[in-house]
Amino acid sequence: MADTKQVDEAADAKRAARAERRAARLAKRISAFSKAHGGAESQIAYIGERGARIVLVGEDGGWGDLVAPSVAVAEQAVRKAGVTAHESFDGEFAAKVRTGPYEWTRMAGIQVGGPKNR
Repeated sequence: MADTKQVDEAADAKRAARAERRAARLAKRISAFSKAHGGAESQIAYIGERGARIVLVGEDGGWGDLVAPSVAVAEQAVRKAGVTAHESFDGEFAAKVRTGPYEWTRMAGIQVGGPKNR
Protein backbone atom coordinates (compact mmCIF):
# COMPACT_ATOMS: atom_id res chain seq x y z
CA MET A 1 0.00 0.00 0.00
CA ALA A 2 2.87 2.38 0.65
CA ASP A 3 4.08 1.98 -2.95
CA THR A 4 0.70 3.05 -4.33
CA LYS A 5 0.66 6.15 -2.16
CA GLN A 6 4.11 7.18 -3.43
CA VAL A 7 3.08 6.68 -7.04
CA ASP A 8 -0.10 8.74 -6.49
CA GLU A 9 1.86 11.52 -4.80
CA ALA A 10 4.39 11.57 -7.64
CA ALA A 11 1.60 11.72 -10.24
CA ASP A 12 -0.13 14.53 -8.33
CA ALA A 13 3.11 16.49 -8.12
CA LYS A 14 3.68 16.02 -11.85
CA ARG A 15 0.13 17.22 -12.64
CA ALA A 16 0.56 20.25 -10.38
CA ALA A 17 3.87 21.17 -12.03
CA ARG A 18 2.30 20.85 -15.48
CA ALA A 19 -0.64 23.06 -14.47
CA GLU A 20 1.80 25.62 -13.07
CA ARG A 21 3.73 25.72 -16.37
CA ARG A 22 0.51 26.10 -18.38
CA ALA A 23 -0.67 28.92 -16.12
CA ALA A 24 2.69 30.68 -16.48
CA ARG A 25 2.53 30.46 -20.31
CA LEU A 26 -1.04 31.78 -20.34
CA ALA A 27 -0.10 34.57 -17.91
CA LYS A 28 2.69 35.63 -20.26
CA ARG A 29 0.23 35.88 -23.16
CA ILE A 30 -2.33 37.73 -21.02
CA SER A 31 0.35 40.20 -19.90
CA ALA A 32 1.42 40.78 -23.50
CA PHE A 33 -2.20 41.47 -24.51
CA SER A 34 -2.62 43.84 -21.57
CA LYS A 35 0.55 45.73 -22.46
CA ALA A 36 -0.47 46.03 -26.13
CA HIS A 37 -3.94 47.36 -25.26
CA GLY A 38 -3.17 49.76 -22.42
CA GLY A 39 -4.40 47.37 -19.74
CA ALA A 40 -6.97 44.61 -19.73
CA GLU A 41 -9.77 42.93 -17.84
CA SER A 42 -10.97 39.34 -18.13
CA GLN A 43 -13.81 36.92 -17.65
CA ILE A 44 -13.42 33.16 -17.27
CA ALA A 45 -16.09 30.77 -18.55
CA TYR A 46 -16.22 26.99 -18.19
CA ILE A 47 -16.55 25.39 -21.63
CA GLY A 48 -16.86 21.73 -20.71
CA GLU A 49 -14.24 19.08 -21.29
CA ARG A 50 -12.13 21.55 -23.28
CA GLY A 51 -11.50 23.58 -20.12
CA ALA A 52 -12.11 27.28 -19.65
CA ARG A 53 -12.22 30.30 -21.95
CA ILE A 54 -10.46 33.47 -20.83
CA VAL A 55 -12.01 36.47 -22.57
CA LEU A 56 -9.76 39.55 -22.51
CA VAL A 57 -10.90 43.10 -23.13
CA GLY A 58 -8.28 45.83 -23.47
CA GLU A 59 -8.69 49.42 -22.31
CA ASP A 60 -8.71 50.44 -25.97
CA GLY A 61 -11.67 48.14 -26.71
CA GLY A 62 -9.60 45.42 -28.37
CA TRP A 63 -10.53 41.92 -27.36
CA GLY A 64 -9.38 38.35 -27.64
CA ASP A 65 -9.59 35.02 -25.90
CA LEU A 66 -7.50 32.07 -24.76
CA VAL A 67 -8.42 28.54 -23.74
CA ALA A 68 -7.02 27.00 -20.57
CA PRO A 69 -7.24 23.29 -19.70
CA SER A 70 -9.28 24.03 -16.57
CA VAL A 71 -10.95 26.84 -14.66
CA ALA A 72 -8.30 26.53 -11.93
CA VAL A 73 -5.45 27.02 -14.44
CA ALA A 74 -7.31 29.97 -16.02
CA GLU A 75 -7.82 31.63 -12.63
CA GLN A 76 -4.17 31.07 -11.74
CA ALA A 77 -3.03 32.59 -15.06
CA VAL A 78 -5.23 35.67 -14.64
CA ARG A 79 -3.94 36.16 -11.07
CA LYS A 80 -0.30 35.81 -12.22
CA ALA A 81 -0.88 38.38 -14.98
CA GLY A 82 -2.43 40.81 -12.50
CA VAL A 83 -5.58 41.28 -14.57
CA THR A 84 -9.01 41.92 -13.06
CA ALA A 85 -11.43 39.01 -13.51
CA HIS A 86 -15.18 39.67 -13.80
CA GLU A 87 -17.85 37.15 -12.78
CA SER A 88 -19.87 37.69 -15.94
CA PHE A 89 -19.55 39.29 -19.35
CA ASP A 90 -22.11 42.06 -19.09
CA GLY A 91 -22.66 45.67 -18.12
CA GLU A 92 -19.79 48.14 -18.24
CA PHE A 93 -17.28 45.37 -18.92
CA ALA A 94 -19.05 44.17 -22.07
CA ALA A 95 -19.61 47.76 -23.20
CA LYS A 96 -15.82 48.25 -23.45
CA VAL A 97 -15.60 45.86 -26.43
CA ARG A 98 -15.16 47.63 -29.76
CA THR A 99 -16.00 45.64 -32.85
CA GLY A 100 -14.91 46.47 -36.36
CA PRO A 101 -15.88 45.58 -39.91
CA TYR A 102 -14.36 42.10 -39.63
CA GLU A 103 -16.56 41.12 -36.68
CA TRP A 104 -19.68 42.53 -38.35
CA THR A 105 -19.13 40.59 -41.54
CA ARG A 106 -18.25 37.37 -39.71
CA MET A 107 -20.97 37.48 -37.05
CA ALA A 108 -23.85 39.30 -38.70
CA GLY A 109 -22.79 40.16 -42.21
CA ILE A 110 -25.37 38.04 -43.98
CA GLN A 111 -28.26 39.36 -41.87
CA VAL A 112 -27.30 43.04 -42.28
CA GLY A 113 -26.44 42.91 -45.98
CA GLY A 114 -22.69 42.45 -45.66
CA PRO A 115 -20.58 40.12 -47.79
CA LYS A 116 -21.44 36.45 -47.60
CA ASN A 117 -19.28 34.38 -45.32
CA ARG A 118 -17.50 31.62 -47.20
